[in-house]
Amino acid sequence: MPHLISYIITRLAAGFVIGAATASAIIIGPLGAHELSYQHLATWLTVYGIGSSFALGYLATSLAFEAEG
Repeated sequence: MPHLISYIITRLAAGFVIGAATASAIIIGPLGAHELSYQHLATWLTVYGIGSSFALGYLATSLAFEAEG
């Protein structure tokens, strides 16, 4: 696999894991009694939405730091 492709996949996956963990902590923690925790589709869409945002942010940040160094 070319280095660029593996770099992008690795950074996107790492960012998504961080974002999904953050979303899960938010849903389980302060919003635990909220109705969102009882609606499975809404919960997974929230985790996916936050995770994908973190993934793109993580990729963009790592590319910016690589360009500086």
